[in-house]
This record gives sequence, C-alpha cells and structure tokens, in this order.
Amino acid sequence: MPQQEERIVPMRVQKFLARAGVASRRRSEDLMTAGRVCVNGEVVTELGAKVDPRVDTVTVDGREVRLTDGPVTIMLNKPCGFITTMSDPYGRACVAELVPSDDYPGLFPVGRLDTDTSGLLLFSTDGELGNSLLHPRHHVDKTYEACVQGRISDEALQTLRDGVELDDGVTSPAAVTLVSRSKEKSRITLVIHEGRTRQVRRMCQKVGHPVLELHRAQFGPLTLGDLPEGSWRELTKAEVESLRSAPRR
Repeated sequence: MPQQEERIVPMRVQKFLARAGVASRRRSEDLMTAGRVCVNGEVVTELGAKVDPRVDTVTVDGREVRLTDGPVTIMLNKPCGFITTMSDPYGRACVAELVPSDDYPGLFPVGRLDTDTSGLLLFSTDGELGNSLLHPRHHVDKTYEACVQGRISDEALQTLRDGVELDDGVTSPAAVTLVSRSKEKSRITLVIHEGRTRQVRRMCQKVGHPVLELHRAQFGPLTLGDLPEGSWRELTKAEVESLRSAPRR
C-alpha cells in the first residue's frame, strides 16, 4: 500500500508557535495576550483559538511564521551598560537593542549578565533548551574574567575555591586561577556553575576584593572567539547540540 502523508490537524495557536520555534508555549501565550499574534490578518488573543497550518497564515509582529521555521539560538558579546531584559519601562538601554528581536519575536535571554558585566550572553526561542541550561540542579560551567581591587592573597583565592559563605548560603567550590596581581589590583579567572544573582561580585566582595571589571568569557563549551563587543551571531547546529550535551552538575 502507498504510504500515507502525515495528517496535520488544527492545533492551538500557542502550540503552533512553539512547534515553529517562536517561543515556548507559555511565552507564546504571552505574545498572544499582548496582541502580537495574527491569524489571517486578525489579532488572536483567545488562548483556545486554533490554526490549520495547511491553510492559515500566522504572523507575530507582522512576520510570517511557518512550521518549517525552527528555533534559533544566538550568542551576544554584551557590552557594559545594558540591562538583561527585552524591554524596560524606564527607557534604560537593554540587550533587546543589540539582538534581532524583530526577526525572532520569541527571543529571550538565557540567564542574565549584570548591567556592569560584559561578555557571552545566550538568547534563544527554544524554551526547552533555555530551561535545561538554567535548571537549578543542572547549571553548566561559566567562566568569568575578573579584575579585583587590591593584591589578592593566596588565602582569599583558596576561600573562593572552597566556597564562600553568602547571605543565601555557601557557594559551591569554584575553579579559580590567578592571572596577575599587584598592590592596586589583581586579575583572576573563576569557573562556577551556580546561577545566583551577582554571585562572582558577592564572592569577591566577601573575601575583601571588590570587583572592578567583570567579563564572562565562556558558557559551557562555547567561547566568544573573535565576536566583536556589541555583536551577535547565530549558533550552528553543532554548537546547539554541544549545549544540549554539555556536562551538568
């Protein structure tokens, strides 16, 4: 008997958007309730609305979405001075200005970097990937380059490695390497896998060496390479797969 074609049945709009790689279902629902999704030219905000991919045209912010479209993940070399959010009610500079959010309406930052921290920041429309990378029990390694105030002692370096008592508990052991030190400042690299707010800054402050400059150089297996500051690029399929299979702790 001839093989039958797969039957595509009408599906809820948020499921369609998730399958097309626009965003996770929950974020797709947010796009709908915000009035950013249209079906055949009509705004659709009802979460129970359905779409037939064979005949209906779906757009998000005016951009047509098709099931042949897949999720996208990009890398940004974030400069200092930008907050990690896709919009800001106070008009502050945010990372959405640096990435193609108009082309990929469901794009969201995977984690965050402080306003005064530069370096590697990932964005994705793949909610499953983002959640797996940020899950509290399975954070991947992140490498930071820090310039700290004063001549850091061997004792302080060892405390950073062993774990620092913060107000939200003792940090997990970190891999810490001394790069250089002088009376005025020291440079170190730290590899951590937790994702606490301003963790590296709080760790260094706790051992008596406030951070002067902080840069994230690596996220899991990915490095910035020669990506200029303020620029972004799309990850290759191999790079996305390397993230999916990155060792978890």
